[in-house]
Amino acid sequence: MASSNLEIVERGFEAFNENGVEGILPYIHPEFEATTPPDLASEPDTYRGHDGIRRWFSSFDEVMDEIRWDAHRFQEVDGRVLVEFTLRARGKTTGLDFGQDAVMVWELRDGQAIRVSLYATVDEALSAIEQEPSI
Repeated sequence: MASSNLEIVERGFEAFNENGVEGILPYIHPEFEATTPPDLASEPDTYRGHDGIRRWFSSFDEVMDEIRWDAHRFQEVDGRVLVEFTLRARGKTTGLDFGQDAVMVWELRDGQAIRVSLYATVDEALSAIEQEPSI
């Protein structure tokens, strides 16, 4: 029996938290794309495919340890999976814990993430879902 998109994303979060970026790659489609917006990233960029995911997280690895996604809520909205979460990490130099709340919207194809979009709030994410057609 095929898993629901919501279950796939939940497993992807677990895999990331257990094994980092390599753990999440089986949940990432080869044609994957994610763009980090300026209000949530110090260096906004677009990341494509498995190499893009590795590059995205290599920027975190330079300054942070113990990176994890603490999900607060998963919900399906118009065929996509909206995830309210907190990015947690520890500064390599300072040892201070860091947390940033955000929202991810996952779009899946063939049981893998084809696109992940990041938003500061649930309202922004829902508005984007209403305005953007699904892949």
